[in-house]
Amino acid sequence: MPRPAFFRLMLAFIALPVFVFAAGSISSDLSPVSTVSTVTEPVAAGPFAPSWKSLAAYQAPEWFRDAKFGIWAHWGPQCQPEAGDWYAREMYSQGNWKYQYHVEHYGHPSAFGFKDVIHVWKAEKWDPARLVSLYKRVGARYFFAMANHHDNLDMWASRHHAWNSVRVGPQKDIIAGWAAAARAVGLPFGVSVHAAHAWSWYETAQGADKTGVMAGVPYDGKLTLADGKGTWWEGLDPQELYAQNHTPSPRYQDLGAIHGRWNWSGGVTLPDAAYSQAFYDRTVDLINQAKPDLLYFDDTALPLWPVSDAGLQIAAHFYNSNLARRGDSGVLFGKILSEDQLDSLTWDIERGVPETILPHAWQTDTCIGGWHYDRGLYQRGNYKNARTVIHMLADIVSKNGNLLLNIPVRGDGSIDEKEEAILEDIAAWMEVNGEAIYATRPWKVFGEGPASKGVALSAQGFNEGKGKSFTAADVRYTASKDGNTLYVIVMGVPTETLRLEALGRSTSGVNITGARLLGRQVSLAWQQQDSALVIKPLAEAPAITAALVVKLNLENQR
Repeated sequence: MPRPAFFRLMLAFIALPVFVFAAGSISSDLSPVSTVSTVTEPVAAGPFAPSWKSLAAYQAPEWFRDAKFGIWAHWGPQCQPEAGDWYAREMYSQGNWKYQYHVEHYGHPSAFGFKDVIHVWKAEKWDPARLVSLYKRVGARYFFAMANHHDNLDMWASRHHAWNSVRVGPQKDIIAGWAAAARAVGLPFGVSVHAAHAWSWYETAQGADKTGVMAGVPYDGKLTLADGKGTWWEGLDPQELYAQNHTPSPRYQDLGAIHGRWNWSGGVTLPDAAYSQAFYDRTVDLINQAKPDLLYFDDTALPLWPVSDAGLQIAAHFYNSNLARRGDSGVLFGKILSEDQLDSLTWDIERGVPETILPHAWQTDTCIGGWHYDRGLYQRGNYKNARTVIHMLADIVSKNGNLLLNIPVRGDGSIDEKEEAILEDIAAWMEVNGEAIYATRPWKVFGEGPASKGVALSAQGFNEGKGKSFTAADVRYTASKDGNTLYVIVMGVPTETLRLEALGRSTSGVNITGARLLGRQVSLAWQQQDSALVIKPLAEAPAITAALVVKLNLENQR
């Protein structure tokens, strides 16, 4: 990048108000340092232009607001070692347990790098039709697949990136397979794109051991096309994968430093125009091939903003393409959004939930374990159980959100028996109580109980598990669209009388004309008093105890 462009961007960041840095968002008023060409991959014609002002006309479609629950396959070559998240970054850090694991299982990262992990990933047990059919039966109303991660491997027949799953690794079009499976069972299909940060995320591959017999021997992050002669990767350029033909950021070997630089500030070495162009071309090609209904970016605001206008161009293309194809704009997710960006994108909150009802549709993404498959979590039994997932779902939906739940997939393409059991438990609850989730809207308040006081979000979200645990004294409310039905989701089976003050005749402004327990033909003892709705404990506990749902018929007083 020319020095003037670099300094323009740095000055732009310096000029941002202090509150922008406090929130972690990036202002929409900045000007991108570089612009991408749209000649090779044109932006679809339509009402959306590549500007924040134009994108602000976006509205989340009703089908997404009704869906409430999606399942995600955050799956790629980093699942092959079954050693958890960010393997392709941390395997290049001497002293990290993933480095040690890598040396023991594959060899030193100077000789066997992540490109070679990709080579041994074959996905031999992958059956997308079976998995997506299972996820639909569990209750998912949309399905997501990872299109690329920070490891920079494209999971489709990419026209602009030789390092793709059709040419290397499993030699399969993973995205095409997932898309066909989702559409065969009528689920909207989403793709997640994470590769904008490969530039800085992979910088550890430029390092070397500091101690030991291999001290000073460079890892494979600086290999070039010429170095491949006589290897399995002859004809492929490792720099197209690793993107490390640049000076690394200060403290690049500090694994935690990247978190303070995720929004392209904080001293990160900035991507050049060629890198932004390649990301734009690849992502538009993905949209054109896969035709996703939903698109998730693991980026603050939009990818590469404000280094480049690539994200703005991609957003305009995605919205216009969906309008032409399906009649609505689809759903495009961004993280750490400023107030005006909430009008342009759907807010994704990673592993977190806001403290109250939000006016915009939003989504939480989380996982029953780690993002990439981790055999240690499986062996220790550290997955979220179905009860926890159901409680999270109820809390999220009560606040106008959706839950996107990742089910980690093994390197071979299968899921394990513990995950299957959790999914079956979720399916059993949803079969009985799904009407309290799907096509509902927030009520006047989201709920009551000891766990109603939340914990503030941090960065992308990350307040999951930091508040009080839910008990049968906690309830969450969801309402039908016409407002005539209210669902009281009780987080367990109460053994004491529930007193719900938000539903008193005088406090709520509604008359309750009927109440019944979903899924059970049992007598429910209840009384609406002026100050509260009182529900007596059940005489007999139900078979499914994660959460009970009481369906109320309402008559508005005012």
